[in-house]
Amino acid sequence: MARLSVCISALLAGLSAAKYIVPGGRWRDTDGNLVNAHAGCVTVDKDTGKFWLFGEYKVEGQTEGGGVSVYSSDDLATWESHGLALAPIEGHPYISPSHIIQRPKVVYSKVSNEYHMWWHADNSTYGLLLQGFARSPNISGPYTFVSATAPLGNWSQDFGIFTDYKDGRSYALYSNGDSREGRDVYLTAYNEDVSALDKVIHRFDKYDLEAPTIVQTDKSYYAIMSHKTGYRPNNVVAFRADSLAGPWSQPFMVAPPNTRTFNSQSGFTLTIRGKKRTTYLYLGDQWDSNSLWESRYIWLPMEIDDRKKTLRLVWNDVYDLDVKTGEWSPVRGKTYYAADAKTAGNAFKQEANFASKGVIVTGIRGNDSTVTFEGIEGSGKPQWVSFYYQNTDDMGFGDQPGGTPDRIGGTWQLRRIASVVVNGNTEKVETLYQRDTHKGIILSTPLLLTLEKGKKNTITVGGLWNGFDYKGADLDRIVVYPPETDRKRR
Repeated sequence: MARLSVCISALLAGLSAAKYIVPGGRWRDTDGNLVNAHAGCVTVDKDTGKFWLFGEYKVEGQTEGGGVSVYSSDDLATWESHGLALAPIEGHPYISPSHIIQRPKVVYSKVSNEYHMWWHADNSTYGLLLQGFARSPNISGPYTFVSATAPLGNWSQDFGIFTDYKDGRSYALYSNGDSREGRDVYLTAYNEDVSALDKVIHRFDKYDLEAPTIVQTDKSYYAIMSHKTGYRPNNVVAFRADSLAGPWSQPFMVAPPNTRTFNSQSGFTLTIRGKKRTTYLYLGDQWDSNSLWESRYIWLPMEIDDRKKTLRLVWNDVYDLDVKTGEWSPVRGKTYYAADAKTAGNAFKQEANFASKGVIVTGIRGNDSTVTFEGIEGSGKPQWVSFYYQNTDDMGFGDQPGGTPDRIGGTWQLRRIASVVVNGNTEKVETLYQRDTHKGIILSTPLLLTLEKGKKNTITVGGLWNGFDYKGADLDRIVVYPPETDRKRR
């Protein structure tokens, strides 16, 4: 097994030329297409050190059974598509287009000198709860289906793989379903060939968690998992232990409360052991149940303190990572406040003691009630703009669309959609997805925009139809970041 056979659940990088990491952005491959590799993994090629990203392939009209896509990268930022590593087969008993092919993970088997892919294999009703297995002599595939089995006779749902960098042994992590008899997460060792499970190392009993992954430091193991709330994000938790067999600590949250882990679900972690420092990355998914193919990726550095036995995610709108040195640094942008912007129609500025300058803009609806930021400095090149907002749909409307599950008969509206117009050009309207936050919680979401060179740009935000309303979220501020081409590499 390769020393760095570590998997990830997502991908990176705005346009094919961009190399910043932008959590929640529309990441595109070298062909300009959205990177389509959800809840997957990145494996390091044993010979070249190149990164290979595997994930669920989802397209409009087919949210499951699309197979496993694969991309390659030298810098974890610029991704080249290589198509499907595991393609669905019509009529196949386990990998047909009607089957579940979720959370794929790939590791290298030193025994057989090939790459092994494992995933959660199921039917459309989640009635099988199996683990699929495929193999290939080439990391890029194609992978040949081998089997779909119950792990040591147990059920298996959300699935992950961890490889211990000290001894090279790999382990499966999987929740064993939602029934009363389930609700556990198992940590189970593979055999030396990574072709079958050997024995259970630890069971996280009755915590009712899923989406498991492990990050390893020189002194500790941290198991990271999500609560079971479907596509609704929640407060992801971590456990700590000195050994995989335990004892494991009580779970603790890894992000500020009520941010719902920056609207993401855990998926996997990546450890970069560079020449100057070791960086640990959290690789989460920002699911969009209204259009799964539009789901985004939240990759964030983790700050781990083994002395204090803590782990926390470090939010950055935009950051720069050097995979050779292992160093990362936030990218600094220029801030423009909603308190200083112009409102139109029924949009208005409202007191908010949690907001910048004590003011937030609300009532943003359609093309008639908008907020316009003026005097924005641009470069004439594509650059990321982060929109800081509050979306209080969780306040709810009972049994009305957009209501909260905390209300009787309530539902959950995952997002609002805003329109963004640069310099009054209404022929080119950008769409901005603003996930549900919480009362008094301000989060951010990015767009890649091209502003004219100079300080006379305007950005106007309105509302678009999001399934129940034309209203955009309340705005606090925007931050305009320099183009990637202006960065200075260390």
